[in-house]
Amino acid sequence: MSLSLLPDDMSEQLVAKFTSCPEHVLPRMLQLRALACAGEPHIESGSETLKWEEPSFIAKHGSTLRMDWTRKNPDQIGLYFTCQSILVETFKEIYGDLFTYEGKRALLLPFDKEIPNAQIQHCMILALSYHKVKQLPLLGA
Repeated sequence: MSLSLLPDDMSEQLVAKFTSCPEHVLPRMLQLRALACAGEPHIESGSETLKWEEPSFIAKHGSTLRMDWTRKNPDQIGLYFTCQSILVETFKEIYGDLFTYEGKRALLLPFDKEIPNAQIQHCMILALSYHKVKQLPLLGA
């Protein structure tokens, strides 16, 4: 895997995590990272880190968003949300069967389907601004 594919703004820990991904997984992980980072104008004090060995995005008024690919589920990437939130329930109400869901904690993105960029980014923005919008119907969507 070529390090030239990785953005210059990644920490050493994130570079190590991303370079440990199989070659077919890396472009999709980077696509999801780009969507999360592009949502920054909508969130306050966002940062990127590793949490539980997974690339994670944290914002001052948000709920942590994590993403990962595992050998246990090699045909998909998961976007993980705090299960005590109403995020995934709200995504189900807004987007119905557009996504595959794992309980109250995850959106599962299979490799055999294109990532619906606008909808995924919307979910990410809602997560990263969750504490500002959690009292609104459908999180203000």
